[in-house]
Amino acid sequence: MAASSSRRLAAAVLAACAAAAGAQEREQLPIQLKAASLNFDTQKGLVEYGAVTITQGEIRITADRAVTSGLDFKDSSWEFSGTVRISMPDSALASDTASVHFSGGEIASALVTGAPATFQQQRKDERAEGRANRIDYDLKRGAVELDGNAWLSDGKTEITGAKLVYSTTNQRVVSREQVLITIQPNEPAPEKPKPKP
Repeated sequence: MAASSSRRLAAAVLAACAAAAGAQEREQLPIQLKAASLNFDTQKGLVEYGAVTITQGEIRITADRAVTSGLDFKDSSWEFSGTVRISMPDSALASDTASVHFSGGEIASALVTGAPATFQQQRKDERAEGRANRIDYDLKRGAVELDGNAWLSDGKTEITGAKLVYSTTNQRVVSREQVLITIQPNEPAPEKPKPKP
């Protein structure tokens, strides 16, 4: 029994070390910013970019315009507008506007709004997708909050409601308000035999 507990403890420690190493590796990736134009107002401390693309590894943000108070990706907030696209290895957001918070050299959260804003997550053999007037994606917690005419689907089941919270880590959906669920049948109904003339 003691050997079993020791093995579980060792496995937990190794998993924690691997997770920490993965986080360190993500933080060490360089962030590249490419823009068609730059307007740096030193008196107001604001930086405005036109046709901006920010990449860090497989993470990419593009927008027609971005405004921030500086180039600090350690702890900064950015406002993106125009055709905003945020893509990550397994998920993507699209909207008219986005507020993105960088923390520790990487994206911590993104609040996107649009008519509607959209979300996609690719899983093993299926894809979750959603839309709402506002989507708040907390990458650290793996939580996507769809607010205002919220719709979420995994290709078989559709859930609509005023507000839905989706976990990207365990594919759980929570709503504290009324929802409508539409379940598609797994297989088409068998054809009825045609009457013989």
